[in-house]
Amino acid sequence: MVKQVNITLPAFERGFHLIDTYINSACGELPQTGIMHVFILHTSAGICINENADPTVLMDFETVFNKLVPEGMSYYKHDMEGDDDMPAHIKAVMAGTSVTIPITNGKLHLGTWQGIYLCEFRNRGGNRKLVVSIYS
Repeated sequence: MVKQVNITLPAFERGFHLIDTYINSACGELPQTGIMHVFILHTSAGICINENADPTVLMDFETVFNKLVPEGMSYYKHDMEGDDDMPAHIKAVMAGTSVTIPITNGKLHLGTWQGIYLCEFRNRGGNRKLVVSIYS
């Protein structure tokens, strides 16, 4: 059986934002066992699973992504939407557009220090939309 939920996240500032509570709240009760697939419907933001204990990890992510893919480079052709746009597309490719999490005993089976993150790469990305599919 498949259940599918559409989620519209609030606008977040640029950076990495824990979104587990938004997903859990929108999906309600989960099956005892299964798989949850979370897909982001955007090309300038990503989604990932990573550490949810130390916020400096997220600050380091932002620093490294910005060093790897700097803004305002003269070689970008896609620049009509601002200096952060093309770098945001590249960073979204690096972060990815989906995550898959096992469901065990009616809960997401994440590791002790893991959380699901929205990777917002735009300065003003606005609301972001997710499609969550739950397979039981």
